[in-house]
Amino acid sequence: MPKKITAAKFKDQCLSLLDRVGPDGIVITKNGKPVAKLLPISNGFSGFIGSMKGRLKIRGDISSTGLNWNAQS
Repeated sequence: MPKKITAAKFKDQCLSLLDRVGPDGIVITKNGKPVAKLLPISNGFSGFIGSMKGRLKIRGDISSTGLNWNAQS
C-alpha cells in the first residue's frame, strides 16, 4: 500500500521524499482526495536491452519474409 501525504507536506519535504520513494510510490492528496502519485523510475526492460549482444547470429535478410510474391496477382 503506497504511503499518503498531503500536498502541503509534499511541498515542504519534496527533495527528501525523492530520495526515499519506495517501489509502491507515494500518493499525494489535496483536501483528502488523491491528486497525484510519485513513483520511482523502474528499469523494466532496460536490463534486457543489449543483454544478448554477441550471443545471437542473424542469418539471411531479417527484413524479408522469405516468400516470393507478386502484388499483381
